Amino acid sequence: MFDIGWTEMLVIGIVALIVVGPKDLPVLFRSLGQFVGKAKGMAREFSRAMNDAADEAGVKDVAKGLKAATNPINSAMDGVKSAASDLGKFDPDSETGKLAAERAENAKKIQAATARAAADRKMKEAEEAQAKAAELEAVRDAEPPAKSET
Repeated sequence: MFDIGWTEMLVIGIVALIVVGPKDLPVLFRSLGQFVGKAKGMAREFSRAMNDAADEAGVKDVAKGLKAATNPINSAMDGVKSAASDLGKFDPDSETGKLAAERAENAKKIQAATARAAADRKMKEAEEAQAKAAELEAVRDAEPPAKSET
């Protein structure tokens, strides 16, 4: 703001220490801090009041129009984004809502039927594996044990 560096701040602090004295220096800094706080608060309030006045005058609409004029591609993309966000919002009692509910119900039925078919297939594969294992055990039990030549 005032373009003061660290060396200038140090010089100002030393001069203030000499002029004011070490006893009254904390009081000076505290009152200086309160003054700066009040000034910042006033600047913030002024800025807020100016923004409110600009909003009432319609400056934001003009700024939005100028932005759209300077960059038509982004303004077109903003329109597409807003239209796309509206696609998922519909009344559940409308025809679209009824169709969406029906499709969701059909999707659940299809998922359940697919899961049931997969479970049946796995059960059939397990039964076939058990039957094959039993067959191999029967063949192994039917063969006479091999005699060792010792």
